[in-house]
Amino acid sequence: MSTTVSTAYELDRKHVFHSWSAQAEISPMVITAARGSYVWDDEDRRYLDFSSQLVFTNIGHQHPRVVAAIKEQADRLCTIAPQFANEQRSEAARLISEIAPAGFEKVFFTNGGADANEHAVRMARLHTGRAKVLSTYRSYHGGTQTAINMTGDPRRWPNDTATAGTVHFFGPFLYRSEFHATTEAEECERALAHLSRTIEAEGPDTIAAIILETIPGTAGIFAPPPGYLAGVRALCDHHGIVMILDEVMAGFGRAGSWLALDLYDVVPDLITFAKGVNSGYVPLGGVIISDPIAATFDHRVYPGGLTYSGHPLATAAAVATINTMRDEGIVENAERLGREVFGPGLAEIAARHACVGEVRGVGAFWAVDLVTSQDTKALLPPPVLAEVVGACKSAGLLPFSNTNRIHLVPPCTMSDEEAREGLAILDDALKVGDAHA
Repeated sequence: MSTTVSTAYELDRKHVFHSWSAQAEISPMVITAARGSYVWDDEDRRYLDFSSQLVFTNIGHQHPRVVAAIKEQADRLCTIAPQFANEQRSEAARLISEIAPAGFEKVFFTNGGADANEHAVRMARLHTGRAKVLSTYRSYHGGTQTAINMTGDPRRWPNDTATAGTVHFFGPFLYRSEFHATTEAEECERALAHLSRTIEAEGPDTIAAIILETIPGTAGIFAPPPGYLAGVRALCDHHGIVMILDEVMAGFGRAGSWLALDLYDVVPDLITFAKGVNSGYVPLGGVIISDPIAATFDHRVYPGGLTYSGHPLATAAAVATINTMRDEGIVENAERLGREVFGPGLAEIAARHACVGEVRGVGAFWAVDLVTSQDTKALLPPPVLAEVVGACKSAGLLPFSNTNRIHLVPPCTMSDEEAREGLAILDDALKVGDAHA
């Protein structure tokens, strides 16, 4: 380890407070370089990045067109307050509204996904005059106050004081069905009935919004069954509830489409985004606002804003990212990777390993659900999952993991050869899990 790298680690341990961590129990990897689908550590060891960091480097690391756009913008105009118009923010908003369904002409920029969800909920509450927000137990919507309370996973518990106006319900997930369903049709019907009863029990006139990840990401990458999102849309229409789709992780190519909602023929009222919009090169998120909700604030002040809303460097990166994704067919590449490489490859892996309960996904967005018994679907314990992850890293693969799962969420620019290399490493690492199944 070089002196510079050693100093970086020592200073990190002395001064940096890491998220979601017990500070004295972590030993963060030092990353010194990244390019394309790879990152390098402090010992100059190369890792194939199947995590896209936190599922955001959709365009890969250090894409030269995006890096050049940031540099050019920095030379021209590093920053400007949000009350002024600037070229890059305007163009980014135009490009993003083009990607959205018809009738979404306005974009409100934030610094990331959590505050995008915060502002979407604020807009819904002001638009409807109601307070409650419904979200699923298997979900993640961010770490800020409203967003973490909308989140369903256990990270919510220490932050949940039952004062945020959030109510949770069970969404569809056939592999671990809460509704004793045996088919996708049953799961859809019963999940919608459960949501309908929840709305009735909470009081429809008290509910401002229902927020859903179009395809839940951190919670396990499970696509909604056919008809579910349309059913939620119908319930929202019936009760005057705003439908928010959280595309923070699933959007901008990740699911093999520009937005994951494109796969489901459904139009919400608000769409939140971040991560892949500029591959996280400079922090950026936002809300794409339907025309009726935008009109609410035509002559009424919207009571919210951010110092860095639509930051020129961030929006310049977004413009370059979107144009590059179009020019290089990156969304199409993600769709093909899922269909031709990940789908078939993971099916073969599942057939070989007793610890694999289910593989599921689309595009460059996949999960391997690890179990100790395929019959009972009992979760693979965290220490064993850590061993599987360790085996992957030892062989040069950097995966994303959560609870009992390995998520395969590489850059959407990944080549077939790189994808197959990563699958081969995972295949071998899963032998560790088989010993406990």
